[in-house]
Amino acid sequence: MTMPDAIMLAAIALPLIGAAPGPSTPVPSTPDLGKAQGQCRPGAGDPILLADVVGLKDRTGKLKLEVYPANDQDFLADDNVLINSGKTFARVEQAVPSTGTPRLCIRLPRAGTYAVSLLHDRDADRKFNWRIDGIGFAGNPRLGWNKPKATKASVAAGNGATVVEIVLNYRHGLGVAPLPSGAAR
Repeated sequence: MTMPDAIMLAAIALPLIGAAPGPSTPVPSTPDLGKAQGQCRPGAGDPILLADVVGLKDRTGKLKLEVYPANDQDFLADDNVLINSGKTFARVEQAVPSTGTPRLCIRLPRAGTYAVSLLHDRDADRKFNWRIDGIGFAGNPRLGWNKPKATKASVAAGNGATVVEIVLNYRHGLGVAPLPSGAAR
């Protein structure tokens, strides 16, 4: 077999035998995408975002924090598309603690500005249901019927730990807003 024939054979066979994902081999979409990128590593010196969760409706379900590029096109885009395009996407998920102010830690690729979303998945079905679940964003923008602009839902993170407080919003009448004072747990 000549060298050009071997290269052509490799180009055909590698995708079929499970080559590492690349631009032409999409990463399968799962609810666990981005978790490895988001996992905080104590003592590693990575830039991290510490999100303090405010205004929980109750202590059920899970909290899911996600980091996106800080532009409207990529903010809240499909995680599979972002990862396959080599763009920033990270996710962490944890059970809602029974007491105290929850704090989620997510690792960032570098210092910079990122759009950040937080989901209180009350029924732990890994999907957002505006009638049940809570949602919040860095910057705590006022929410309407559309997603907020990425610039309103972003945070500038430094080289160390950056702390941000995210207020959750729940269905309230015909809209979505933080719970009235005293109603949050």
